[in-house]
Amino acid sequence: MSLFRKFFGNNNPASEEEQESEFSNSHAENATSIDEKFIYNFKKNGGKFLYCENQEEVKEQFENILEENDWFESEVLCYELSLFGMLDDNRLVYEKPVSPKFFLARCENLIAEEGSILFSSKQIKQNKPNELPTNIIIVAKTSQILGSKSDGLSAIKKKYERDYPTNITTIKYFEKAKEEDFTQYGNSAKNLYLLLLEDL
Repeated sequence: MSLFRKFFGNNNPASEEEQESEFSNSHAENATSIDEKFIYNFKKNGGKFLYCENQEEVKEQFENILEENDWFESEVLCYELSLFGMLDDNRLVYEKPVSPKFFLARCENLIAEEGSILFSSKQIKQNKPNELPTNIIIVAKTSQILGSKSDGLSAIKKKYERDYPTNITTIKYFEKAKEEDFTQYGNSAKNLYLLLLEDL
């Protein structure tokens, strides 16, 4: 996907100024794709974004995060069976953790207009965001990027026709506010890594 090449390395010899003006023009024309909008807002909120072309890169980036933070052989909070393999491969303890170093999960959707992550009880059970560990690693796919929160709620409705999840919430703030910001009142900032797998 050329969008991610534009953000994360391009062998095009065009100058940075040309690329910046091209990006500014696309903003001015409101032609920004929802993928670009999500990445821009997510990074503005302080999220750490890692693009992965395949499942092997997801595993590799996950191990890089563990190494960077010295989290090998730590306790982890994780409710999803599909992610247990990644934890087992790295000798991480996830059964009844007492003091988990981080939370590993998938999500319902990625919301472009806010740069936020939409969760439900399928990923976080009945925990409120402030009850989750400060450090979070999310595994998501590019097809999960949606324009607005209402799009996300519609997608949940369509996905779970009978077993409708509860505790639908977003996490939006990924770093402490530099100054006291009343818009963040009641939200606890998270150190959040997003492993985004290309699936389109």
